[in-house]
Amino acid sequence: MRPASLAVALAGAFAVLLPVAGSVRAQTYPVRPVRMIVAFPPAGATDILARVVAQRLSESFRQQVVVDNRPGAGGTIGSRLVADAPPDGYTILVSTVSTHAIGPSLYAKRPYDALKDFTSITEIATSPTVLMVASNVPASSVKELIALAKAKPGTLNFGSSGVGTQFHLSGELLKLLAGINMVHIPYKGTALVYPEMFSGQISMLFDVPIVALPYIKAGRIKALGVSGKRRAAVLPDVPTIAEAGVPGYDADLWFGMWAPPRLSRDLTQRLYAQTAKLLQVPDTKQRLADLGAEPVASTPDAFRSFLSDEIVKWEKVVKASGARAD
Repeated sequence: MRPASLAVALAGAFAVLLPVAGSVRAQTYPVRPVRMIVAFPPAGATDILARVVAQRLSESFRQQVVVDNRPGAGGTIGSRLVADAPPDGYTILVSTVSTHAIGPSLYAKRPYDALKDFTSITEIATSPTVLMVASNVPASSVKELIALAKAKPGTLNFGSSGVGTQFHLSGELLKLLAGINMVHIPYKGTALVYPEMFSGQISMLFDVPIVALPYIKAGRIKALGVSGKRRAAVLPDVPTIAEAGVPGYDADLWFGMWAPPRLSRDLTQRLYAQTAKLLQVPDTKQRLADLGAEPVASTPDAFRSFLSDEIVKWEKVVKASGARAD
C-alpha cells in the first residue's frame, strides 16, 4: 500500500475509533479523585448541599469527590476556575443562580459567558430564600418592615454573600417592588453575616433554610417571609413575601452543576445520570428536605434552557436596581 493511501486508511480508522475511545473513557470514569469546586465559603448553603452530593457521588463512583471551596467576587472566582479547567470530568462546579443567571448582567467586563464557557450538567435542587431580621429590628412582619423602611429611609441595611449574588438581588427586588430604600452590605458569604446580625450591626438578611433554620428555631433572628410561590415545608407558619404584602415577589434559589466547556457528551451524561440517581434515593431526598431544599435533577439540555430563561429574568432586576460589580 502506498504511504499516502496508508495515511488515509489510518486516519479513517482513527476517526472511527474516536467515539469508541470516548465511550470507553466514560465507562471507566473516574479513575482518580474528582474535584468539586464550590464558589462560596464553607458552612454556606451551597457548601452544605455540595457536600451532600459529593458524599453520595463518592459512594457511587467509588472514587473520592473532594469539595474545594474557592470563594470570592460573588462566586465568579471559583466559576472562572472551572471554566478554564481541562474538559476531562475531573473538575466540576456546584454553584447557584448568583454566578450563572445574575452575574452575567452585573459586570461591565464579564468574567465568563454562563452558557458558552460551561457544560451544563443538571439543576440539582431548589430552595426558597427566607427574609430574616435581627432581633433588635422593631418589625414582626413584612408589612411592618416595609413601613419601618419607609419611615426611616436608608437607616436599615441588609447583608449578603456578595455583590450580585442571589441574596443581594433578593434584597434589591424587595426594594424595587416595595418602593423602599435600604443599604446593601456585601460579605464573602452569608455565614459571615450572622454574627453581625446577632450583635445588631446588620438589620436584615436573605438566606436559605439550609443555613437559617437553626438560628430561627433558637429565636436568635426573626423570619418574616419566604421567597417562593408557596410556603416552605420547614417553615409552614411563615408566609410568602408575596402573600405578606409584596405581590409578584418570587426569588427562589437554585443550585446547579457544571463542567468545563467541551466536555464530551458521554461524560456529561454519566455525571448527569449519577447525580440524578443519587437525588432520587429516599435518604438523600429526606436530607435535602430537612435542609429546606427540593431535588430537581433536570437533564443537561433542560438545565441549559432553564438557565437561558433565568439570565433574561434576572437581567431585568439588575438593570432596574442599578446594581453593578466591576
